[in-house]
Amino acid sequence: MKLAPQLKARRLQLGLQQKDMKLRIGMNQQQYQRVEAGGNPRLETLELVAEGLETELMLIPKDKVRAVKALLREDSVTSFSPVKKPEFNEDPWSDVLE
Repeated sequence: MKLAPQLKARRLQLGLQQKDMKLRIGMNQQQYQRVEAGGNPRLETLELVAEGLETELMLIPKDKVRAVKALLREDSVTSFSPVKKPEFNEDPWSDVLE
């Protein structure tokens, strides 16, 4: 997947608008819009954008891409799986004492 759509998807995932990047990283909406439109930003700009989107830039060896993608899929499944929190009126010792 190309970088620009990933940046947009992450921004939307965080509930941000392009203009919000001004407060997060000091980049005005027009500058950020060029990055998201697939412009050719400098590495320093990409690092700044990554920080503003709470992400990391990484170089992954081609022979490891499949493993990294699988790990990310696995992590997203476990990260977002609903966990039943105990109710305050539930007795945590009920199964021990019965």
